[in-house]
Amino acid sequence: MVPVRTVAAAALVVLSLTACSQSTNTGSPNGSAAGANAPVGVDFPRADSDFWNSYIKYVPQFAKDLGVNMMQPTNSQNKVESLVANVQTLQSQGAKAIVMAPQDTGAIATTLQRLEQQKIPVVTVDTRPDQGKVYMVVRADNKAYGEKACKFLGDKLGGKGKVVEFQGALSSINGRDRSEAFKACMTQNYPGITVFEEPTDWEGAKASAALQTRLTQNPDIKGIYMQAGGVFLAPTLQVLKSTSHLLPASDPNHVFVVSNDGIPQEYASIRKGEIDATVSQPADLYAKWALFYAKAALEGKTFQPGRTDHDSTIVDVGNGNLEDQLAAPLVTKDNVDDKALWGNQIGQ
Repeated sequence: MVPVRTVAAAALVVLSLTACSQSTNTGSPNGSAAGANAPVGVDFPRADSDFWNSYIKYVPQFAKDLGVNMMQPTNSQNKVESLVANVQTLQSQGAKAIVMAPQDTGAIATTLQRLEQQKIPVVTVDTRPDQGKVYMVVRADNKAYGEKACKFLGDKLGGKGKVVEFQGALSSINGRDRSEAFKACMTQNYPGITVFEEPTDWEGAKASAALQTRLTQNPDIKGIYMQAGGVFLAPTLQVLKSTSHLLPASDPNHVFVVSNDGIPQEYASIRKGEIDATVSQPADLYAKWALFYAKAALEGKTFQPGRTDHDSTIVDVGNGNLEDQLAAPLVTKDNVDDKALWGNQIGQ
């Protein structure tokens, strides 16, 4: 059993996973350890989002840093059937561990069951499967995303007004967590705010059309919650500008916008005063720790719930699965220039 506090040390290039003096090789949860140098297959979930494109850039960097034998990655383009096919291809090419980010968390159960039977450990990134066994989930607390967005908008609006919420796909645990937490927080703390829930399936075009309609019917909308800035930022700003709603924060008719992702484009918009806040979803840490756990799985290491040395908490999420919940800070004009934020480091 690897004590949780030893996890962070292994992420350094100069240290190997076996440098954790108290770690033990107990055999992987699927029955055997393939060895740290065994091939790791990685499937990227999509390429139409600035956030996921940032993640895609980080993965090979951390694979090199951590000494992970990463195969040529695949991209399922937001289609679960493509993910299933890509995983089969990676297996046929010799993958002994799989890193994936299933966007439809309910439709991947059969694939996970097959991988478990074949003793191939799986690390999921950003999303947690509704059913099925995985070695580790690398994710942030998505309910906290919704709560932070709710409190930011609720306070800025003084508990009154109208808000549009671009909900992510409700077939995804992330879409459900963010939507349910946002609604619960608004209902309990800001009953004077009317929320227009707009399902989008993480598609910018759907968000744009919904916002255009809502602003036509309710020109006094004062807040917007975008559950994914990577796909919603550009179309939202375009609609606000075309409808004369893109106003500075000092204007009494300013529409307060809070987002989720933490991409450089959001930071630029915060600096310009176009949007007001975002929750920084850790694209860099998703890549880093997903690959770390894939390598740990190949070495047969196991983990337990508790605090880590990388500012996160491993929690038991049921079905025998553990989730490493990484930190995701709220970013506003007050801290948008913090050099520690990955959105200020990408491309450097």
